Amino acid sequence: MNIQQTDQAYVANTYKRFPVELVSGKGSRVTDSNGKEYVDMGSGIGVTAFGFGDEDWMAAVTAQLGKVQHTSNLYYTEPCAALAKLLCEKTGMRKVFFSNSGAEANECAIKVARKYSAEKKGADCYTIVTLVNSFHGRTITTLAATGQEHFHQLYQPLTPGFVHVPANDIEALKQAVTEYKVAGILMEIVQGEGGVLPLSGDYLAAADALAHEQDIPFMIDEVQTGNGRSGKLYAYMHYGIHPDIVSTAKGLGGGLPIGATLMGEKVQDVLGYGDHGSTFGGNPVCCAGAIRILERLDEHFLAGVSEKSRFVMESLQGAPGIESVTGLGLMIGVKTTAPAGEVVKACLEKGVLCLTAKDKVRLLPALNIPMEDLTFAVETLKAAAADCVK
Repeated sequence: MNIQQTDQAYVANTYKRFPVELVSGKGSRVTDSNGKEYVDMGSGIGVTAFGFGDEDWMAAVTAQLGKVQHTSNLYYTEPCAALAKLLCEKTGMRKVFFSNSGAEANECAIKVARKYSAEKKGADCYTIVTLVNSFHGRTITTLAATGQEHFHQLYQPLTPGFVHVPANDIEALKQAVTEYKVAGILMEIVQGEGGVLPLSGDYLAAADALAHEQDIPFMIDEVQTGNGRSGKLYAYMHYGIHPDIVSTAKGLGGGLPIGATLMGEKVQDVLGYGDHGSTFGGNPVCCAGAIRILERLDEHFLAGVSEKSRFVMESLQGAPGIESVTGLGLMIGVKTTAPAGEVVKACLEKGVLCLTAKDKVRLLPALNIPMEDLTFAVETLKAAAADCVK
């Protein structure tokens, strides 16, 4: 059997893979088993923040592999402590809990919010308010937090205590806070899986104010928007809001699995001994890689992300076969006249790897993608979008 046949025979049939076997890559270019080269506009769904084979990242990871690859959280390691310190210094948050994924980071955020509110307001204060069209993970609890009904259908009963309100509707949020005993408010700055839809600045400011007036932990899910993806270190920084809890993952590890839950002053001491844990959380190899990602996300680099974002959006807006362009930074959704899946397939055939989100083509290139590669990918997408409606 070839690799595709072996995969189909032995790997759980949960993914609709493209018929491409990727074998090597450098920067934003990746090669398949037939020797065909592609420009990668997906970065592993926003994970390989500095592309394939990044020298600095590899040096940090391999150096740590030569020391200790894992210790468990019964012992201290320098990369874990150093990464937590770096995250807190760059955000103003106070404590970090490390896990392995975005879903786990959101699980931790929910646990912190519920424990804080139970201790302050009583055990019956446990409802978490999220937004319709949101996506927060695939565990039973983060599926319950996700405001998309089709994710719920196969796995009832989900964890109780979640309410979903329409995005950008502050009156609906206020009504939920009045109607329920709310332990936390959780939202994405840009609804990624929901179609790459940014929330409005006015709505975020009003939600932030409401949460703090009511002493409700305000949680921002930065799993996909974080770590430079938006053109700021974290997307909430565009809007001057002050979350109590921030969850992140994906691009933080540069390709290795790591999640982080950042806790602000209000909730920094909520978790005590034995309240939470993770066997692999804070793994020294993953943390070493994450440090090399974060250290390079300075203002100059992030300005370059915003510049590339403007180029993509201005190039695509109004092009034949393209109806709209949404997003923030290098997290971009393109509504095409032809079905998104057809456009993505056409791009793949022309040597560009793209993603979808709902009915849109989704672009999540490496943050350091060269302009030559970005230009090729944009022109390919424009041609594919136009050709698919002919």
